[in-house]
Amino acid sequence: MNKRNIFITEFDLKRLRELIADSMSTEYRNSAYLKQLDEELKRGTVVAPAEVPPDVITMNSRALLLDVESNEEMEYTLVFPQDANPAEGKISVLAPIGTAMLGYRENDIFSWQVPDGLRRIKVVKIRFQPEAAGNFDL
Repeated sequence: MNKRNIFITEFDLKRLRELIADSMSTEYRNSAYLKQLDEELKRGTVVAPAEVPPDVITMNSRALLLDVESNEEMEYTLVFPQDANPAEGKISVLAPIGTAMLGYRENDIFSWQVPDGLRRIKVVKIRFQPEAAGNFDL
């Protein structure tokens, strides 16, 4: 993961901390993904939902991303695990790219580890952010 400053809303932080705590009593308790998510949450700048900049990927945000090496575009909505549906572009926050994209802003570049190596991904556009749309508890 990159070490750039990221933003996390108080509401998302609360729900993500609950997700991590709940997962500790399941088969995912030793998951590297939970540890990565926890590390991302620790380094994030926590803001009130009404104060998050509109160009930040928060939970339930839809973002257009670009692989900077291949120029491949991808569009994902960042969701909680129970709402994940890759066929619909809904990516779990516990998936490596989901954890990686949380909190980044338009024009930021973050790294995503894949089996073939490290991919560098640019946040091109936030297509939808709940907080920007006035939904502070989505």
